[in-house]
Amino acid sequence: MASQAAPADPGPVSPPPPGAAQQDSGEDFEVLDGTEEEEEEDDDDLSELPPLEDLGAAPNEGPTEPQPAPSEEAGPWSPLQEDWMDILGNGLLRKKIVVAAPPGAERPTKGQDMTVQLKVSLEDDGTQVEEEPSLTFTLGDCDFLQALDLSVQLMNVGETALIIADAKYCYGSCGRSPAIPPNSTLRLEVALQSAVDGPDLELLSGRERISLADRKRECGNAHYQRADFVLAANSYDLALKAIGASSKVDVSPEEEAELLELKVKCLNNLAASQLKLDHYSAALSSCSLALSHQPDNIKALFRKGKVLAQQGEYAEAIPILRAALKLEPSNKTIHSELSKLVKKHAAQRHTETAMYKKMLGTAGASGVPAKSPAKGPRALTCPSEAFLPSLLQPFRIPQGAPPAWNPFSCLR
Repeated sequence: MASQAAPADPGPVSPPPPGAAQQDSGEDFEVLDGTEEEEEEDDDDLSELPPLEDLGAAPNEGPTEPQPAPSEEAGPWSPLQEDWMDILGNGLLRKKIVVAAPPGAERPTKGQDMTVQLKVSLEDDGTQVEEEPSLTFTLGDCDFLQALDLSVQLMNVGETALIIADAKYCYGSCGRSPAIPPNSTLRLEVALQSAVDGPDLELLSGRERISLADRKRECGNAHYQRADFVLAANSYDLALKAIGASSKVDVSPEEEAELLELKVKCLNNLAASQLKLDHYSAALSSCSLALSHQPDNIKALFRKGKVLAQQGEYAEAIPILRAALKLEPSNKTIHSELSKLVKKHAAQRHTETAMYKKMLGTAGASGVPAKSPAKGPRALTCPSEAFLPSLLQPFRIPQGAPPAWNPFSCLR
């Protein structure tokens, strides 16, 4: 899902609601790069992330009010009105054409840049909460709302549609304070104004590449603030692809440095999202890559230590957190995390020691394995006299042999 979008204003980035993934108000250190006062919870190749929800089979159409069962010729009855389309087949995302597109109008494709006029209101009371006269986004990248991304794919240029979207495809359980309460179903009025091909990443100038990557990063921050960590990780990954794409245009050293700084920010934020999704291997890879560019990056060190701690690798996590603390000795968050890990590591070693004692023997009352009773020296046994002649039969001394020749003189 490579991002190909011309640098443009993605619209307002929604501020996080008071209780929404305020991502661990106890930590003033683990903040997302590029956001202000956003804090993370105390508590890793995007191929490991859950897939984004996308269009399924062909949409179903039908009425919304219960009506008598139609005849067999009319087909099965549907709970939606005939002019509404159930986009995902679950009744949570519906679309109705208000103004049809002109004849011959084209339908947009993924990767194109969409420009829409958008009005958003609450489905419950009709209160308008947002209006964008000209919002630009890349189709398929989920830059704004997933409901918008999924619906515009089924519109033609010049069409105006009404979309009713469940909170799952909008602002979710967090909402957007103060205008949008948590778990709000929204009504979107969308007019698709244009759909144009995105630019070739290889032909972007350094400044355009920076602008595009930073826009994707900001989209990721907006998703993160409303606790949609899958879409956040997706946006950070798109930003990294824009930064790392091969270029046929010369980039100045200053732009290269700025791209590198932006890359480390995106890797740090990607690791934070992967941590929230419990994808520890992917998060560890993101932290390690950030540290390969900036070995003294405190956030990357701190998150790598947290990933290793989540995996129970306390012996590896403690030196990394100590390195971060050495770089910023006054940081209370690192102090607290390091102290907790040292205690956990001590408890882990105690448990392992007790387990080894059990494996080596039964522990006594004092916890020390009991010694087996002492045994006396083993007595040497000699063959019985009755058996001795047969044992010595092959070595009988010949008649007339001198006494010194006796080979068994040592048995005396």
